[in-house]
Amino acid sequence: MKSTDLNSDRNRRLPAFTRLRWLIVISIFGVLAYIGSPLAIVSAGQRGVLTTMGKPSEEVYSEGVHFIVPFVQEMHSMDVHMAKNEGQGEAASKDLQAVQVKVILNYHLDPAATSRVFKEIASSTDEVAARVIDPARPEAVKAVTARFTAEELITRRTEVRDQIAALLREKMMRHGLILDEFAIVNFSFSQSFAGAIEAKVRAEQEKLKADRDLQRIQVEAEQRIASARAEAEGLRLQRQEVTPLLLQLRRVENERMAIAKWNGQLPTTSIGGATQSLINLPSAALSSR
Repeated sequence: MKSTDLNSDRNRRLPAFTRLRWLIVISIFGVLAYIGSPLAIVSAGQRGVLTTMGKPSEEVYSEGVHFIVPFVQEMHSMDVHMAKNEGQGEAASKDLQAVQVKVILNYHLDPAATSRVFKEIASSTDEVAARVIDPARPEAVKAVTARFTAEELITRRTEVRDQIAALLREKMMRHGLILDEFAIVNFSFSQSFAGAIEAKVRAEQEKLKADRDLQRIQVEAEQRIASARAEAEGLRLQRQEVTPLLLQLRRVENERMAIAKWNGQLPTTSIGGATQSLINLPSAALSSR
C-alpha cells in the first residue's frame, strides 16, 4: 500500500518537473539565440563600431541592420545626436577682478571619428564629453577672460564669447567632438565692483545729457546770431534804397494819413496860462465848413 502511494506521488511530480525542465531549456536556447544572433542593429542617431574578439574595426557603421559573426564579433553603438553641456566657474579679468561665468554649449560626436574616439577615449559619447569638454571648458573661459578688463567683459561680450568658442572648438575637434553653439549665460561680479560700474554708467549718462544740452544751446545761439545778422542786413539794404524822392513820398503819405484822422479841431498850445490857436483861420472859412 505504501509502495503504491509513493509511485502515485512520483507520477504526479514527474509532469511538473518535465515542464520546468523544458522551460529552462527553452530559456537557455532563447538567450543563446539572442547572444548568438548574426544580426546587429544600429539605431537612428547612432553610429556603430564592430569589434572582433575585442579589437575595434576602422569602419564606422551607419544606422540599419548589419551581419556579424556570433560570439566572435560585437557591435557597439555611439550617440551622434546633439547634446548639451553647461558649467559655471570662477575666473579673473585682466584688471584682476573676480568674476563668475556661466556658459552653455551644444555639441555632437563627429560620425566620421566614431571609431577613433571609441578606441582612444571611451565607448560612449557622454563619457567622451566628460573627459574632453569638462576640463577644456573652464580652461578656455579663464584664458579668454584674462584678456579683457571687467568692464570690457560686459561691453565686449560678443567678442569674449567668440574667442572662448574658438578655443573650445579647436580642442574639441582634436578629440572628435563638434561644437554647434556656445553662449555665455551670465557674468557675475562682486557687489562693490557692480556698484562702481553702475555709478560710472550713471556718470557717463549724465555727461552725455550735459553734452547734448550744450550742443542745443550752441545751436540756439547760432540761430539767434544768424537771425540778427539777417535782420541787420535787411536794415542795411533798406538804408541803401532810401532816396530824397522816397522821403518826400513818405512825408506826403504821413500828412495824408494825419488829415484823414483830423477831427476838425485845431491844435492849441498853452503859453503863460493863455490858450492860443497855432493857426488862426477866418471865421468865414470855419462857417463855410
